[in-house]
Amino acid sequence: MLRNIAFIAIVTVLSSLSCKKGGNTGNTDVAPTNLTLNAVVSTDNSGNVEFTAAATNATTYEFGYGNGVFALVPSGKVTYKYPATGTYTVTVVAKSASGKTISKSIQVTVAVGLSLIFSDEFNTNGAPDGSKWGYDLGNGTDGWGNQEKQYYTNRSDNVIVQNGVLRIMLKKENYSGFNYTSARLLTANKFSFKYGIVEARAKLPSGGGTWPAIWSLGANINAVGWPSCGEIDIMEHKGNDLNRIFGTLHYPGRSGGSADGSSRIISNASTEFHIYKLEWTAAAIKIYVDDVLFHTVANTTSLPFNNNFFLIMNVAMGGTFGGAVDANVTEAAMEVDYIRVYQ
Repeated sequence: MLRNIAFIAIVTVLSSLSCKKGGNTGNTDVAPTNLTLNAVVSTDNSGNVEFTAAATNATTYEFGYGNGVFALVPSGKVTYKYPATGTYTVTVVAKSASGKTISKSIQVTVAVGLSLIFSDEFNTNGAPDGSKWGYDLGNGTDGWGNQEKQYYTNRSDNVIVQNGVLRIMLKKENYSGFNYTSARLLTANKFSFKYGIVEARAKLPSGGGTWPAIWSLGANINAVGWPSCGEIDIMEHKGNDLNRIFGTLHYPGRSGGSADGSSRIISNASTEFHIYKLEWTAAAIKIYVDDVLFHTVANTTSLPFNNNFFLIMNVAMGGTFGGAVDANVTEAAMEVDYIRVYQ
């Protein structure tokens, strides 16, 4: 009887040990294995790609889409919309519960067809289209000016559409206590967008002190103020530095005199039309003149360039950027053939 009890006890102990040593089931320290990554690219030029990642012992997956954008995807299945045509190296990192990883990369080629979401071709004579454009009026002495000399109006003397172009006209005249008038058009509260391509074809004014600009501000400016809202200057020009085109970003830590910008010299900025372009994605902001890239800024979630922005076009005189004013300049105009926004 004692021998049988002892035998049963030994069997029980061995059985217990056997269960504790059996396989890797329940072991959270096991690295993922057998990682697969598949992609199905949409054929409708939408930019959509459906990714599926799977691995043994993986609890979550981190995707890098090859354009600076990353996403944590617990299920391993995700559809990502690429903003631009290209070939991208996509990497997925599979993680176990203990943090051990395995990775795999593939290449995908994506075709993206752009859609025109806003445009003004300026083909109808008269005032600019009121459904698209409003005005900043005055001199900005209440906070948005830069010590400029002009007073902005919405008069036809300062802004008009004629013969297929928008003309924003700076004039030397006494008006409301200022010596110059001009116009500043904007799409605030009428049109804003996040990411895309902006293209404008324009001919710029000349003359010391003239300061034309085609640019964009964060639509949340009234809530967060400037520079927290962000500013993208697609084109700025100084009559005191003829033919040099500036592309600049303003944001916290890089605003005013320490803004993030570059410039490029072109020919005949004030006698011929040139194309000024912005490419804006979640990964980067790129500024071009005549399809020549001259300034790039990596976009991150810490920057304010991941919200809606509205468009602005104006001609200023003097101020902190325009500089010294040539008293002989009595009239100068920026002519805009079109402005278009694609996504």
